[in-house]
Amino acid sequence: MQLIWLRSDLRQHDNTALAAAAARGPTVAVYLLSPQQWLEHDDAPCKVDFWLRNLEQLSQSLGELNIPLLIRTATHWDHAPAELRKLCRQLKIEALHVNEEYGVHESRRDAAVAETLQADGIEFHSYLDQLFFKPGTVLTKTNTYFKVFSQFRKVCYERLHRSMPALVKAPARQAKTDVTSDPIPTAVKGFATPSQSLRALWPAGETEARRRLDTFTDAQIEYYESERDFPAKPGTSQLSAYLAAGVISPRQCLHAALQSNQGEFESGKAGAVTWINELLWREFYKHILVGYPRVSRHRAFRPETEALAWRDAPQDLAAWQEARTGLPIIDAAMRQLLETGWMHNRLRMVVAMFLTKNLLIDWREGERFFMRHLIDGDLAANNGGWQWSSSTGTDSAPYFRIFNPLSQSEKFDSEGLFIRHWLPELAGLNKKQIHNPANLGGLFGVADYPSPIVNLSTSRERALAAFKNLPSRLSSGVEDE
Repeated sequence: MQLIWLRSDLRQHDNTALAAAAARGPTVAVYLLSPQQWLEHDDAPCKVDFWLRNLEQLSQSLGELNIPLLIRTATHWDHAPAELRKLCRQLKIEALHVNEEYGVHESRRDAAVAETLQADGIEFHSYLDQLFFKPGTVLTKTNTYFKVFSQFRKVCYERLHRSMPALVKAPARQAKTDVTSDPIPTAVKGFATPSQSLRALWPAGETEARRRLDTFTDAQIEYYESERDFPAKPGTSQLSAYLAAGVISPRQCLHAALQSNQGEFESGKAGAVTWINELLWREFYKHILVGYPRVSRHRAFRPETEALAWRDAPQDLAAWQEARTGLPIIDAAMRQLLETGWMHNRLRMVVAMFLTKNLLIDWREGERFFMRHLIDGDLAANNGGWQWSSSTGTDSAPYFRIFNPLSQSEKFDSEGLFIRHWLPELAGLNKKQIHNPANLGGLFGVADYPSPIVNLSTSRERALAAFKNLPSRLSSGVEDE
């Protein structure tokens, strides 16, 4: 009997470990509930709920293949080795199969499980699955991990041209076993159930993930490059939550994008090329997790930025978290996050720069808050994005590059459609007034909307001064967008 331990790979199709297990004999699947670990990792309640709903769908599709799905609890990952050993003994398991996960805690957990099972004579097999390339195989000429995305991407392109990662066939139906699937819990203690409206935005299951991918690559991908920065437009794929939970694979996404672009990586539709780049950014940040483990430990990628004099400003932080900064594009973006579990990517950068530059609040506060609310929360991508925006990370924005929320708002939401949707109290303002109601002096019926909590110009100078005072200064000059 074979056992597949499911983690962030909640799908039947193109699942490397599942296919490998099923090819070797009768297979049982297990998923471990780890509420204490999830709390420690700041996983959002809406994300935990999404996992459970996807497990419910997966249990049904695996059931059609006669592969039972068991649910066990290892409150903390430290308990995973004992829990899996117990199950392996009960079922007389010959081998455990997993798809690789990355990050310090994940690697440590898997090594401990492998050691425990091998002591019992049970094989442990791990497979490359959520990435195109195994970390450690895409390296610079001096055999180090890349720090600059454009160089990393170039090597990835060369290798993809030579050899495309193939899709893995779903397992065939197996003979019935005497193991019965467990019911999937509808909630986990410590994680509140999200609103029905949020759940409705993110239906579970591979069929929905595939529908989104097909809809995007059939029609929208052509406009992705030109429309992805405009939050009021449906310019993005809306697949991030499904990728983070592994309900769809990066390989499936890459194949679909190439199919829509006549097999071209770097020419053809600009939208397809840009979207493939985004898949490679996702890859890049996961390689960074392995190559530079300090980013898994809440450390800055650029060590010299650990000396930054961040402000301890709990009231400013609360205003940012609660969408009452007095800057409409920031507040609208934060309301989108709080109500949907998701935020448009351009706005993730805008609100992150506002917190870390204009408010000079430590990026880790923002990273944590995002993880506690994102349905697509992923350590590598979230950490990478926050460190890029705060100029502490790999390939990051130069410290003097500070997005101005007002000009970003005017540029990417020029009609104020996104702001009106999320801040209905400002709906009466015209498209010039809506970006900066403070200019109106409260005369236009927006008395219940707060004044800006910070002066953009003086706070920008404060941020520049803080970065210039670092021991190792990296650049000079000033840029403002």
